[in-house]
Amino acid sequence: MQIKYGILHWGPCIVKTQIDQKTIDQFLSEGKISREDASPELAGVLQNQFHFKNKDRFTKFFEGVFNVYNQALKRWKQGNETIPNRYYLEKLWINYQGPNEFNPPHSHGGALSFVMFLDVPIKLRVENQNYKGLSAGPGGITFLYGDAEDRCITNHSVFPSVGDMYIFPAWVKHWVYPFKSNCVRISVSGNVIDSLKLSQIKKASNGKTGE
Repeated sequence: MQIKYGILHWGPCIVKTQIDQKTIDQFLSEGKISREDASPELAGVLQNQFHFKNKDRFTKFFEGVFNVYNQALKRWKQGNETIPNRYYLEKLWINYQGPNEFNPPHSHGGALSFVMFLDVPIKLRVENQNYKGLSAGPGGITFLYGDAEDRCITNHSVFPSVGDMYIFPAWVKHWVYPFKSNCVRISVSGNVIDSLKLSQIKKASNGKTGE
């Protein structure tokens, strides 16, 4: 007997996309001249985390990315729920993760957050491939949602490649595993809001912000 069944759509909308090499190079170049320490505002146990000096340079890129997320969110929700008309980049920083550094389980402020990977050294990839265990392993990233239960999928773990970008609701907890290899992995993250304060609206109308 053939039994028909359906599955309820569940959990947060996490979108994976790819950025091209030209965009990667632009972020790497801007990162080299950005040296405003972001560590006091971040959860990461990393020595080198910096706010971008000129984040406005990437306005068009993020407008496109956030539009893709909105399209995915509409499909994910499968209904007529209100979707934000626009997102605004609030903060943008670059992370240089070295041996034994990590990001503990944490979430972000705002409406969305994201992480993109600009450089994933081969040493780190080999270390991860040699790892024997159930977690994402050295240099991996895990997204967490809900209470742990055998009959539920409460986490999703990946080992990223160069150019991978993940966009997700800011409240989704996630963490990045440490590694031992003598190398530096470079990533970019940021906070995204879906509304502006009056002062920000005035700046935007004067063309003084890329958010």
